[in-house]
Amino acid sequence: MARLKPTFVCQACGAVTSRWAGKCEACGAWNAIVEEAAAAPLPGGASSTTARALGRGRVVVLEGLSGATDEAPRLVSGLGELDRVTGGGFVHGSALLLGGEPGIGKSTLLLQGSAALARAGHRVVYVSGEEAAAQVRLRAQRLGLADAPVALAAETNVEDILATLKDGPPPRLVIIDSIQTLWTSQVEAAPGTVTQVRAAAQAMIRYAKTTGACVILVGHVTKDGQIAGPRVVEHMVDAVLSFEGDSGRDFRILRAQKNRFGPTDEIGVFAMTGDGLEQVTNPSALFLGDREPDAPGAAVLAGLEGSRPILVEIQALVVPSTLGTPRRAVVGWDNARLAMVLAVLEARCGVRLGGHDVHLAVAGGLRIQEPAADLAVAAALVSSLTGAALPVDAVFFGEIGLTGAVRPVSHPGPRLREAARLGFKRGVLPAAAADAAQGTDVSIVAIPTLDVLVARLAARADAAHASRQGA
Repeated sequence: MARLKPTFVCQACGAVTSRWAGKCEACGAWNAIVEEAAAAPLPGGASSTTARALGRGRVVVLEGLSGATDEAPRLVSGLGELDRVTGGGFVHGSALLLGGEPGIGKSTLLLQGSAALARAGHRVVYVSGEEAAAQVRLRAQRLGLADAPVALAAETNVEDILATLKDGPPPRLVIIDSIQTLWTSQVEAAPGTVTQVRAAAQAMIRYAKTTGACVILVGHVTKDGQIAGPRVVEHMVDAVLSFEGDSGRDFRILRAQKNRFGPTDEIGVFAMTGDGLEQVTNPSALFLGDREPDAPGAAVLAGLEGSRPILVEIQALVVPSTLGTPRRAVVGWDNARLAMVLAVLEARCGVRLGGHDVHLAVAGGLRIQEPAADLAVAAALVSSLTGAALPVDAVFFGEIGLTGAVRPVSHPGPRLREAARLGFKRGVLPAAAADAAQGTDVSIVAIPTLDVLVARLAARADAAHASRQGA
């Protein structure tokens, strides 16, 4: 029998090469290529003719696009923030991948969710590959979940896990913590390698599809915040959830990066306490809790995360630069988006910021992705440059075009209703969205172009300066 030739697989992206190299040509990662054994031959030394015979498939029935469709049955966990992100609950027979930094609270979140489902009468199996069963029990006792009938196991062999799941009543939910620790005897590679992760994930996904159980796989993340291992695993699962947060803050954000059965723009907000993760039903009050109303360079954005309006403060600091190339530092927003807003302010509105350092941050640690933050960012920049504070009772939202026009954004009504609920009286928004925003308790300030906003803020700064001189 011919000797099997080894293959070399990149542990960052899963690319396969015939020889080792220091740098992966596919993703550019250094020292990520590892030698792995080739696939084993067919049982009994089957010939190519036998292999072709084994590869014969069955004829499947082709259907049209029309016809009755039913909503996918879901398993509701009872945690409203978790169910919001998943689209209303876990779908039967689906596979989810949950990623997050070490210590962010992934195991705590899954343990609380599994305990809630177990108390509701569903059979839940929690398989830990990183911690012993005693360690998981200690966490459950600390969270007050020791009485929940969750079936617990500490195992890393895929065949043993599948045999255990098939022995007894079928579970409704299976949690694997984590997928990088699993290994299967069908693959000759070390645990955590691309080949093992792919094979283990495929085995667990096949179990979910054939039994109807929901399987949640926990994944490690890299320094860049991306889920470690081959990206093919993200394509294999039905949903990819990311648990984000700052170790210096108490709140956590659960975000869906992919969801075949629901939206991907919803977020769930949790607060880490001594008793575990608590759901935050009013994120706006959380992000505006430490606001300083009279500080220049601060604007309140009426944002939207999925179907949930969220108010958050945008802070800007503009100072003269002593460097040849002024510094641009951004936290919680897109660097390219800030560069565009600065260019429009200078080209269309005459605001000279080329000799200033610009620091921009989203207060509270939240990351904003929607373009509706453009108007709030521009207002905060001009406010910091002129030294005049913005109105304390005003919220801002709108997209800025390269021509200087302020373009409308989606759902202005819910944004303003959330602002009115928190005591804001004025809404600065695109003129094209003024009619759609009528009917709220917030007075509307329509801004057709960005230079109109800059002129109003400059006049406000001049009035404040004259008032200080008169005093």
